[in-house]
Amino acid sequence: MILPRLPAFSDSGCWLSLIAVKLLLPILIVLASGSGCARFRPQATALDKLAPCVAEQGPTDAYCGELEVWENRAAKAGRKLKLKIVLLPGLSRTSAPDPVFFFAGGPGAGAAKMAGTLKDHFRRLQTDRDIVLVDQRGTGNSNPLNCEFKNEDDHTVDRSPEEYLALLKGCLAKYDADVRLYTTEIAMDDIDDVRAFLGYEKINLYGGSYGTRAAITYLRRHGGRVRSVVLDGVAPPDMRLPLYMPRDGQRALDLMFRDCDADTACRARFPNLREKVQRLFTRLAAKPERVHFRHPRSGKEQDVTVKASMIAGVVFNAMYFPELASLLPMLFDRAEKGDYQGLFAMTAGFGGIAQTMSTGMHYSVVCAEDAPRIDRATIAKETEATFLGAEIVNNRLKPCDFWPRNPVDPAFYEPLVSGVPALVLSGELDPVTPPVWGEQMAKQLKNSRHFAIPGAGHGTTSNGCVLRMTADFVKAASADGLKTECLKRLKRTPFFLTPAGPDPGGLASEEGGKP
Repeated sequence: MILPRLPAFSDSGCWLSLIAVKLLLPILIVLASGSGCARFRPQATALDKLAPCVAEQGPTDAYCGELEVWENRAAKAGRKLKLKIVLLPGLSRTSAPDPVFFFAGGPGAGAAKMAGTLKDHFRRLQTDRDIVLVDQRGTGNSNPLNCEFKNEDDHTVDRSPEEYLALLKGCLAKYDADVRLYTTEIAMDDIDDVRAFLGYEKINLYGGSYGTRAAITYLRRHGGRVRSVVLDGVAPPDMRLPLYMPRDGQRALDLMFRDCDADTACRARFPNLREKVQRLFTRLAAKPERVHFRHPRSGKEQDVTVKASMIAGVVFNAMYFPELASLLPMLFDRAEKGDYQGLFAMTAGFGGIAQTMSTGMHYSVVCAEDAPRIDRATIAKETEATFLGAEIVNNRLKPCDFWPRNPVDPAFYEPLVSGVPALVLSGELDPVTPPVWGEQMAKQLKNSRHFAIPGAGHGTTSNGCVLRMTADFVKAASADGLKTECLKRLKRTPFFLTPAGPDPGGLASEEGGKP
């Protein structure tokens, strides 16, 4: 689930699909490009409403358009919004009539804005059906509620909470929007308008991270239109963002300690890692350290006060992606000796991701749907004995003190009972939507199967055979007969022992630590 840029001490990363992040961070795996494919025609009704995209709109082998909706859907008066649509046409001349509607993470990411990245990754899904991407109201090019510092590179490491709150208040005052009307239920009624506009009778849903909340809400409100649903990294409506992030983040960190200790090479190179990290956080909490470093993006020399909460935020972000988490033992080892440059470099990478987010839309969702259901006593209970602590939750909720919101219908939080075929996916190592949330959702979806993907972080379909499984599920609209034996071969990305890389006999080997 993507979360917007916050002060560095509480920066907890982005709930963006792992696919997009892997293209943005150079140390991650680059997905193969699918450019050069012939353009195929989607269904005639959809084709009549859209036009071939030009380069500035989206992939040139896709179709683009807009649908105008009322900002205030209940009043049907006042401001109108143009929703950006990108349609990736099915590659078969006999494509199925039911497309896949993709719901992006966040809240705050625009699905249509991600079309180029998603086109390459979801080629298997596009083989025999259209993929429809819509920038949800308040994101992408659908009246985006954006809010960014002018000189982002100057704020990626040590932004203060006061600066951030002042920025948000300034952005809020300038929006041409009633921010109370940018919540999930309203947005999903928009999406059903898009479905009808394009002429689809039935659709398949794919949601990643916050996009799972969107998909669940669409299924609740328009279930008769849904053929199947895929939920990847489940963030249900009753999750109460960001309450459980410290608990779930601690679980992910404990798994990292466990796996390093179980790996002969990692344990030898970084003995007693858990104790060392605990000493580091205790030392910084007692006395923050003033250090000099070179900014990894701008190259500027600067001094920064390193706080425990700052390092905690960087660590939490990194654990979204096992490729980055594989660096943490080595970077912890350096940080214990006073060298924080590697951890700061990670922070700069997250800043680039955050620039794709619509921060105002994020707070319109969280402050209406989550914040009213969180109290201080619960925060203290759920954050006790975690490396993130209560600070991250309290700071993420501060904007809700002034962010306008309307009450949410209590039915929004009720368990969803549905017989629509569902595939529920969770990353075993995910620090923000771990398998416990997928298990909870699978119990509500009576015709579902839940898989906790070994070695996966936040977002699973970039891991081994998971995308093939997903495509097979959507094609059949059934989890019966899925070939899942391949999941047994998936493992955590091996840990870096030096800047040159991991030991070849690390956890990636079939023998679990033996060459």
